[in-house]
Amino acid sequence: MSGLRVRHDLDSGFSVLDGEIELFRYVYVPDTVQLESPKPYVHPLRTRAGHLVSLFRPHDHVWHKGISWSLPVVGDENFWGGPTYVHGQFYVQLDNDGTQRHVDVDEIAVDDDSARFAHDLTWITQDGRTLFSEHRTLEARIVDAGTWVLTVGIAMTNVSDDDISIGSPTTRGRENAGYGGLFWRGPRSFTGGTAVTAAGAAAGDDLRGQRHEWMGFAGRHDGEDSESLIVIVDDAANPRHPPQWFVRSEEFAALNPAPFFSEELVVAAGETVMFRYAVAVSDSGVAAAGDVARAARERLSQAAPGARQ
Repeated sequence: MSGLRVRHDLDSGFSVLDGEIELFRYVYVPDTVQLESPKPYVHPLRTRAGHLVSLFRPHDHVWHKGISWSLPVVGDENFWGGPTYVHGQFYVQLDNDGTQRHVDVDEIAVDDDSARFAHDLTWITQDGRTLFSEHRTLEARIVDAGTWVLTVGIAMTNVSDDDISIGSPTTRGRENAGYGGLFWRGPRSFTGGTAVTAAGAAAGDDLRGQRHEWMGFAGRHDGEDSESLIVIVDDAANPRHPPQWFVRSEEFAALNPAPFFSEELVVAAGETVMFRYAVAVSDSGVAAAGDVARAARERLSQAAPGARQ
């Protein structure tokens, strides 16, 4: 048995521990400044062996925080953080950095090989308007001695009176910059790492914009002779499945199934849009990516949906 344990710091964060290893901490009430679009995030993120595979608030993009659900183009609002892409002006700092605000905890549950957390949020613009209510779930499950999987469920309901379009800098005119959605920022030592899909491995920047059901990223750790692997699987029921991917290995490591990469998604007033993902964290490398992806897909099929049933 893995002996998963949960540590809940009320009105702050939720951690899952595997023995003495903190697999991840989910901060649902961050102390983020408005400029960085306050939002819940997963950091630290670790393998079962304890290797750190996430980066928090890097100096080059301080709004990157481990794993987060971040959207740079929500109508004219920015729920990503920092400046907004304005075609013809590049990036401009506007007063439009919104907040994903925690409302209440809906569920905390744990057994030997799984742990689950669910809560409700509201999406509030910088000028105080509420655009979405959201129900979010996170569930961790052990796969084997070297791999575990985090499933994430997102259910966003448009509570405004208007239709809302969700897009990316690419949908606003910047070529090949379609980021937005579930975004992972890897540690510095993963820079120059390898991205991998069912079709094979390549430099991450070479795969950007391609459509795949899953994608992985393998990198090495400073200070030790070890490699770790992250694999993200997109649920078949997600809008725009299989998604285009925003992935980088040059300059820094990042992986993001980006459903709004090149086409905006319009969410009608009163409509709910749902997304589900499995994030596998493994003490392995590129050669194991296919097996890890299959295990993640299996855990995704077992996980509870993002919306209440």
